[in-house]
Amino acid sequence: MTEPTELLRKVGAELDRIGCERFTTGSVASMIYGEPRFTNDIDIVVRLDEHQARCVAAAFTSDQWYVSEAAALDAVRRGGMFNIIHVPSGLKVDLIVASNSEFNAARFSRVRKIRIADDCVEPFSSPEDVILKKLEFFRDGKSTKHLRDIASILATQGSETLDWTYMRSWADRLGVRDELNQIQKSE
Repeated sequence: MTEPTELLRKVGAELDRIGCERFTTGSVASMIYGEPRFTNDIDIVVRLDEHQARCVAAAFTSDQWYVSEAAALDAVRRGGMFNIIHVPSGLKVDLIVASNSEFNAARFSRVRKIRIADDCVEPFSSPEDVILKKLEFFRDGKSTKHLRDIASILATQGSETLDWTYMRSWADRLGVRDELNQIQKSE
């Protein structure tokens, strides 16, 4: 397993088997909607309870994998994330346990099913929600990689295809309206 697509397929299949509602976001979603770039991790937002967290840890127990059941349970209890690492490749999946926020409910309701291989369809965050989260990350850390990802999404998807009303509404609530205005002006 040397490709992120293979890792997403394997982890996604296990999460589906366990019954975890999920979607892929972050840099992999940015690449789906924009241009390819290097990444060695996959961000998956999941709805997960303690039983499911134990099942996830148990599903990846061979010497090919590293996952901490304690970290998985802590992520469920306190909100947060934990990792599944494919040891031979060094690729990892960050499982982000979704809070019961209104924004997460909106994100789950807007999931898009995207074919990533001939025989594999995966749930992805909408491009608007990817942009909103990237704006939050930029606001909090000022890393320009998030702005580059957003520019790539805008260039590839076309600004006119995006739901700007939705993004403006959430940008106000998330505190990223100035950042959204900045990227909209550059269009």
